[in-house]
Order: sequence, then C-alpha cells, then structure tokens
Amino acid sequence: MQKYDVAVIGGGAAGLACAVSLKRRERNLSVIIIEAGERAGRKIAASGNGQGNLSNADMRACHYHGSGLSLAEKLCCTGAYNPLDLFDFLFTTDKAGRIYPAGKQASAISDCLLRNAEKLGVALKLSTKVTAIERGFKLTLSDGSRIAADRVVLAAGGKAQKQFGTDGGGFALAQSLGHTVTKLEPSLVQLKCDTRHIKTLKGIRTECKVTAYGADGALLGTASGDVIFTDYGVSGNAIFYISAYCAGVNGAKLSLEFLPEISKEEIVRDVERKAKCGYPQSELLCGTLHNQLGRAVIKRCQSGAPEEIASMVKNFTLDVEGSLGFDYAQVTKGGVHAKDVGDDLQSRLVSNLYFAGEVLDVDGDCGGYNLTWAFASGMHVAKCISDSYNSDD
Repeated sequence: MQKYDVAVIGGGAAGLACAVSLKRRERNLSVIIIEAGERAGRKIAASGNGQGNLSNADMRACHYHGSGLSLAEKLCCTGAYNPLDLFDFLFTTDKAGRIYPAGKQASAISDCLLRNAEKLGVALKLSTKVTAIERGFKLTLSDGSRIAADRVVLAAGGKAQKQFGTDGGGFALAQSLGHTVTKLEPSLVQLKCDTRHIKTLKGIRTECKVTAYGADGALLGTASGDVIFTDYGVSGNAIFYISAYCAGVNGAKLSLEFLPEISKEEIVRDVERKAKCGYPQSELLCGTLHNQLGRAVIKRCQSGAPEEIASMVKNFTLDVEGSLGFDYAQVTKGGVHAKDVGDDLQSRLVSNLYFAGEVLDVDGDCGGYNLTWAFASGMHVAKCISDSYNSDD
C-alpha cells in the first residue's frame, strides 16, 4: 500500500490551491491529489462564462452565506489570503469589481495551477474516486487500490454540475466519519417561475433590478443586472445572484423593476403623452421598454391607466416555483457544518482530517466569491498543515 504525507481528495480549485500552496511551503512532503474526473480543474476552466471570474474587489462578508460565514470572513474578507498570489499572470477588474485573468480565459487559471503542481512534484491520480476512508488514514479507491496518508484534505466539491465530477460524494465521505451535513440546495442557478405573464417573452433580455421576497413578504435579497426570459422562468446574471437568496425558500416571489433609473412619475408622463398622441393601448410603452416586454406589462394591468402601467413597470412580480436543480447550478448551498471544524479547518471529530472549498457549508454570491473561498480555504489548510508538521518537529 503506497503511503503519502498528505492526500488531497478532489482536484478542483480548493484541492489544487491546497496542494500547490503546501508544496511551496514544505517541498519534502509527499502530496497526492485524487481526482474523480479525467482532468483536474475542469470546473475552474468553465467559470465566469469561460472568462475566469476568480475574485472580486468587494470582499465584504455580506457576500457569503452558511454556517461557515465567520470562516469565510476571516479567510476571504480580511486580506489574510490573496488568491491572486497563486498565479503567474496579470489580472483585470471590470466596473462591477469582478477580477479576471487579463486574457479573460478561465482555462489559464487551471493550467497555471496544474503546471505548478507538476513542477512542485504533486502526484496526481485521475479518473479515480475515493469510495471509503478509514480512520488512520486508509483510503479505498474506485479502481480497487488503497493508499495510506498521515493527513487528508477533503476538497471534493459539492453537488452542483456533476459533469465535472462533483456528484456529492464528498458529503458521503464526511458523513461516514460522523460529520453533520446541512440541507443541500442548488445555488447560482436559473429559476423556474409561474410563466403565465411571460409566455411571449422567451429569449428577451433586459436590464433591471430584481428583489426577492419570502412568502411572508420578508426581504430576501436584491440584485441588479440582466434578466433573460425563458420557457421555464428566468435566467441571467441578476437571477443567478438572487437565486442564492431563494434557495430552499418555499413561496418566494421576485419583483422585477424595469427602468430602475427612471422615476415612476416620468413613466406616467411618458404613457400619458403617447396616449394623447393616439398610440394604441398595447403600444403605450413602445420605445420605453422592448416592445414585447411593454405589451406584456400592459396586458397584465387591470385598468390600463397610466399610473397602473407605471406601477407594473416598477413591480412586475413572478412566483418562484423552484430552480433547474444541481445539474445547472454553479454552486451547492449547504455542506459540512462549521461546528464540526476548527479555525484551522481541521475536523473536531477526526484528527488530521481537513476540509476546504465547497464541501463546507459556505457559499458566496455570484461574482467570484465562491472561487475566492475555494482558493483561500485551500491556502489556509496548507498553512495549517505546514504549521502542524513544524510543530511536530
């Protein structure tokens, strides 16, 4: 049975960041990454619509959720770890604060991590799952082999986008060792809605402000950006962002505010002016909104009065009926409960077992926050493992 100092389960952002950071600190340690997919870092290469949105200039704690919020705040929001230090290229920041490789190519992120892992001598075992962990540690692999390790890092990702090998297996491994996993929900995902009022809008994209409310009317969250109408509901950047606040909420409702920069009074005057000019009722928002969108807004009004039309422009509601699920979600909401890990991300139940990335109950908003958490948590685990070896010495 082959023996390693550290076995990292999962070759995604957290696992690669951990392995590379650890080998930079401790060149003599033997480190192996065990990855279920045919290639490590595949999910990274698809991030940010293929452009690689790996962080954000606005790193406030309000952008993170879950029982591990305080961990995310310490590792991501205080400057304790800068994910950009992992890479050998230049970066650019857009007007929304999203940070990308200057070349706007997500594959550059994974390529850089893999190149450094190889250069530093990290062993990489692909197309292989860890099917069982014994305390001690002995790992049983899907090819029938077994390996031993002094320390294990569970960085197997969540349950979102199983085409990248993240099928939730990491949660099962954590539970097999006694850890609590919170309820899992898809996040950063398209939302299914009651489509009665948007059947004619399929394929139309519009910029607007989106506010989510609970069934009791409580504010859940707000986002601004593009919304795309579909045959099942809504998609677009604003929807991906707001979906994090709707995940697991029954009876959520969306309020779409078209033309948020224009006052209701201005819209009323615009509608009244068109009515005086002889515009048909259905065209009173012509040129103000996309024609089909304007007709859908007016059709939904009861009286068709200018005041009502303007109110509908400012508050076009949709009932949320669910999402497209884990296969389409970018992130898993939920994971190993933070009560089971210490500040060093080491298990409180099993010594020398560490967690990093999406397997923990931490999820972030759309905009690079989840990759920042993955990188920062992986870097932190590397530091803590390095410190533990030096302490032993």
